[in-house]
Amino acid sequence: MNYRTDKYGNQISILGYGCMRFPTKGGRIDAAASEAQVVQAIGEGVNYFDTAYVYPGSESTLGNILEKNALREKVYIATKLPHYLIKSKAGLEKLFNEQLSRLKTDYVDYYLMHMLTDTDTWERLKALGIVEWLKEKQRSGAIRQVGFSYHGGSEMFCKLVDAYDWDFCQIQYNYMDEHSQAGRTGLQYAHTRGLPVIIMEPLRGGRLVNRLPEKAERIFAEYSLKYSPAGWAFRWLWDQKEVTCVLSGMNSSEMIEENIRTACQAQIGALGEGEQQLLQSVVAAINAEIKVGCTGCGYCMPCPKHVDIPGTFAAYNRRYTDGKFTAIKEYVMCTALRKDSTAASQCVGCGQCEKHCPQALPIRKHLSDAARELEGPLYKIVRKLNRRFKLFGG
Repeated sequence: MNYRTDKYGNQISILGYGCMRFPTKGGRIDAAASEAQVVQAIGEGVNYFDTAYVYPGSESTLGNILEKNALREKVYIATKLPHYLIKSKAGLEKLFNEQLSRLKTDYVDYYLMHMLTDTDTWERLKALGIVEWLKEKQRSGAIRQVGFSYHGGSEMFCKLVDAYDWDFCQIQYNYMDEHSQAGRTGLQYAHTRGLPVIIMEPLRGGRLVNRLPEKAERIFAEYSLKYSPAGWAFRWLWDQKEVTCVLSGMNSSEMIEENIRTACQAQIGALGEGEQQLLQSVVAAINAEIKVGCTGCGYCMPCPKHVDIPGTFAAYNRRYTDGKFTAIKEYVMCTALRKDSTAASQCVGCGQCEKHCPQALPIRKHLSDAARELEGPLYKIVRKLNRRFKLFGG
């Protein structure tokens, strides 16, 4: 296994174990299979395990495995605070203690604000006393490092990086999202600020393995170096010095073995020009199926009506490459779960964005199409609930 260091010099395995997708049996987590796989991964050098309060059964399953096999001190546990459920400092304390009980531990190594959306949300948490609470937990050793996970554009991500003295952060990043979500811009900015970056969705929820277009599969198959699609995706990430750890939702022994084999071989700067061009060809083959040729450059921004144009188009394209559910989920996270909505339907057709688009895209038309497809009844309910109960934002 290869390792990279965190902010304080701890050695983190470059392959992290994402615990959201433990194997199931009869609709429930299969405890025996999960135990065998976690023990296997630790035996091969994986030491970073990522879970969250809202992953059904995940924290308890991980805690039981580590306690039963006396493995707690061999791993780093990362879990997440569902800040959107917190209304008071007392609520913070109660929920955190529940997490410790589930995990069967008295400390958490890496504690994240789960899906922190924007600086307004962080200000709301600060008003509840979260900064003082976190510092007290760090002084006592109950929390070792504090970070946040994020879905959204690079501009807000960079603002969040600067909003607090974080120890690390977590973003969605892969060779298809190089210029969407926080993207390479956010990754490199966090690195310049000294933050280790944990990567989630390296395979775009399996899209870069199981649902590649035929042309993309052929490009991989015909190349001289024979790696699996997953292997290529991981190698692209580990080629970058700014990437600290890549999470994989491993739920089979074979998947663990393959990912560990790749992690043991991967090195920074190992991909040559030919390999980089190969992946660009795969990206082009996937993009041939999309609806909007947006590169995520951001020249169209800011929108006077606060529409997240690149984020909208990234989700809209996913409607045709990854499926409707995935697209709506991403669109909700990037536009509705904000203090101030950034939805496509807020477009008034001023055309300011189109004057600056290097691709000369008919942005107003695409925004109208995206709103029609993505802002259905479910989206409107989530946005209404957020406004009413202030789950996110101030």
